[in-house]
Amino acid sequence: MQLVFYFPVSIRKTACHDSVSSGIGKAYMSMLSFESLTSYWSVPEVETNVIVFFNLLGALLLGLLVGYERSYHGRAAGMRTYGLVCMASAALVVIAGYPAYWYGGKPAIIGGADPTRIIQGIVTGVGFLGAGVIMKEGFSISGLTTAASIWTSAAIGILVGVGFHAAAILMALMSVACMMWVSRLEGWLPSRQAVAIMLRFRKGFVPREHVLRRVARERGYDIVGGTLSVRLQDGQPEWNFVAVALDKNSGVPIAELAQELTAFEGVQDFHLSHERN
Repeated sequence: MQLVFYFPVSIRKTACHDSVSSGIGKAYMSMLSFESLTSYWSVPEVETNVIVFFNLLGALLLGLLVGYERSYHGRAAGMRTYGLVCMASAALVVIAGYPAYWYGGKPAIIGGADPTRIIQGIVTGVGFLGAGVIMKEGFSISGLTTAASIWTSAAIGILVGVGFHAAAILMALMSVACMMWVSRLEGWLPSRQAVAIMLRFRKGFVPREHVLRRVARERGYDIVGGTLSVRLQDGQPEWNFVAVALDKNSGVPIAELAQELTAFEGVQDFHLSHERN
């Protein structure tokens, strides 16, 4: 004769819930075990991080190369901006090729969420944050390198989040080196400084553009096409433009240029400033 025992539904549900909770608790405890923590620094993980690092280093160098061309022509986005953006973009792309090594090579308890969609949300939000630090005043644009560094910081955080700790550390070091020392490299390399100039002439005086361009070239500058703007205020013509040095050593220093402008015929007021347009 077979005995069959029946348990109330509530008891069975409680036992099932306790079993699931115990399983989750054991999973979390195993994630904090020494073996689980060292999995982020296992040989396959370190090898993957090294591959990621070489991708980031190559992207940084190529970004610096492209940025030098802009820096040479006196543009606002120079070597640091291009280098940081290129490296951060490479970081976000290269980690997508190694999903098997995310989270130490073990599946993390993320509730079924898609990490790539989380990364997409981070990139979008940081893009708006970076745009908020870019300022434009006249011909001068500032904050581009700060915006690029914010973008890079987000990429570093993503690398840490997916478990690529070694690559994140190396990327942070490269970012700091880029922001601290690349500006010195820009100053050492051949470049063309840009000067924003505002000239206000006396009433009745008629300035000539070809004369202005000739005078600028005699002093080692070339007026950038498309930057010349003219307005008339209280009967006085006012000219605003950007002049770029022909080479690194050709441009007259801005202090000497200001002293010469005081003796120019027809010039009543002027304003000079170094600009990155």
